[in-house]
Amino acid sequence: MSRILVTGGAGRLGRSVVAGLAGAGHEVVSADRDAVPDGTFPAGVEQETADLLVPGEAFRLLERTAPDAVIHLAAIAVPFSAPEDVIFSTNTRLAFAVVSAATDLGIGKVITASSPTVLGYGSPAGWLPESFPVDEATTPRPWNAYALSKQIAEQTVQMFAAAQGDRIRYAAFRPCYVISPEEWDGAPTQQGHTVRERLADPALSAPALFNYVDARDVADFLDVLLRNMDSIPNGETFFVGAADALATEPLATLLPQFVDGSAGHAAGLTGTSPAFSIAKAKRLLGWEPKRTWRTELAPADEASAGEFRAGESLVGATTGPAHTGTAPAGPAPAGPATSGSQETK
Repeated sequence: MSRILVTGGAGRLGRSVVAGLAGAGHEVVSADRDAVPDGTFPAGVEQETADLLVPGEAFRLLERTAPDAVIHLAAIAVPFSAPEDVIFSTNTRLAFAVVSAATDLGIGKVITASSPTVLGYGSPAGWLPESFPVDEATTPRPWNAYALSKQIAEQTVQMFAAAQGDRIRYAAFRPCYVISPEEWDGAPTQQGHTVRERLADPALSAPALFNYVDARDVADFLDVLLRNMDSIPNGETFFVGAADALATEPLATLLPQFVDGSAGHAAGLTGTSPAFSIAKAKRLLGWEPKRTWRTELAPADEASAGEFRAGESLVGATTGPAHTGTAPAGPAPAGPATSGSQETK
């Protein structure tokens, strides 16, 4: 197994990636500006604190920890959560610092997180892709600093791949709207709504074109990618998403309600088909997601029902509303700008 350093390991996605890779048998180092409390990560996970915007800090961190592979997640994680110039400067500097330091040290495998937002959906000027489902061949048209910074992160690994040949293997991935394990149990998602609220009101998931992915499936993808990087073209980019849409109706019906002019493009998205294709990851890596909202909400409901029945057996009938297992909506917790918390999709 490999020794892997994950930047932004304390973030929403980072915590699941660190835990998942450790569970797969890798030796994992989590690097972030702030450490997580003891017991958050599996036994054996190392934590390093570092501000990777400080000149030379990325090199010093990687030299000190000596990983076999680097997964770069750290970034300002939400569009418009800071001034546009700050988002652009922070995210592009972080990506270049980490990838260039890993290259200078000869670390064999380097992966950076990108975002589906590079495609440009949600643009105030309007947006339509060439076709649905979108995939890695869909033309990127970023319209804000966050999306542009993620496109540049992809181009950064492609630039280094072009310069290094096969000496070092590089890749980028675009994780869809990340749902962490606790959010299936009712914790607010990144936008402050619960998963059930996003399903009940299509307008909440429409800005992300109803895309989503379980954070543990992203960890599984990265494990598979690391194991296969030597056998695929260098510098590839992959969409990483669920096999269905975060919606209770077909997207052929829903997308035309929120994306002007998309009725013809979306006509083929029948049944549970998502707007984002993961066919490339299946074809090149043999990876498929294991989890959907249908599989993950059901166990959460069963657990909540069990808790409610246990409470009844101890204290008798309740006088208030039945426990549903759904937490009230609230603002998403704020994190440090470079914590690696998963970006809005």
